[in-house]
Amino acid sequence: MKCALVTGGSRGIGRAICTKLAGMGYYVLINYKTNTEEANVSLSQVKQNGGNGELLQFDVADKEQIKQVLGNWISANEGKIIEVLVNNAGIRDDSLMVWLKDEQWDSVIKTSLNSFFYVTRLVLDGMMLNRYGRIINVVSLSGLKGQPGQTNYSAAKGGVIAATKALAQEVGRSGITVNAVAPGFIKTDMTEGLDEKELKRNIPVNRFGLPEEVAHAVGFLASKEAAYITAEVLSVNGGLYS
Repeated sequence: MKCALVTGGSRGIGRAICTKLAGMGYYVLINYKTNTEEANVSLSQVKQNGGNGELLQFDVADKEQIKQVLGNWISANEGKIIEVLVNNAGIRDDSLMVWLKDEQWDSVIKTSLNSFFYVTRLVLDGMMLNRYGRIINVVSLSGLKGQPGQTNYSAAKGGVIAATKALAQEVGRSGITVNAVAPGFIKTDMTEGLDEKELKRNIPVNRFGLPEEVAHAVGFLASKEAAYITAEVLSVNGGLYS
């Protein structure tokens, strides 16, 4: 059985990605941290899209939980191969650096950057043995451009972008591609507090994006047809920045 693992799959962009991959025929492993109700909504949508999957509850910021929950799942499911990994989980905790607290820095770095390392390293063994894999990292406009008040978030996403390019060089000969998708302003709970009317004036297409539009880009990079695309960062931002 071919599987896809999506971290942070219980809401927003993650949910849309789960639904997209289910439509592509993947058995979807939906990772989430605490909100079981929302995770079940994602699983329900996966099934409505003709697919199937299961929930995997662990905190991507906790390397021991990753080892225990994901590691145990991999060991117990030898017949299920994770062909696609989407590192989507991430949090924002914005502040100007002069007021940025240690815990704000640590939590954002652990959730976005450290999780990429610990989750990907576990999944990579199976991909290398199978000589096939698609790794897609959901980064951000902030990781490319840098945003005031987001030194921690920009550092985390920028780090994942650099790691994407490095890992792609290591695993290309094994039939594994590693790419990133960098969303701009997307209508999710992470952008609910933003002034859309004001911000969209700076976006050439004059609107915020939809989670499904990001998911479509992820689906393309996860496809077999994208085999000659690796180490790339695909911006999904309405022309705001490239």
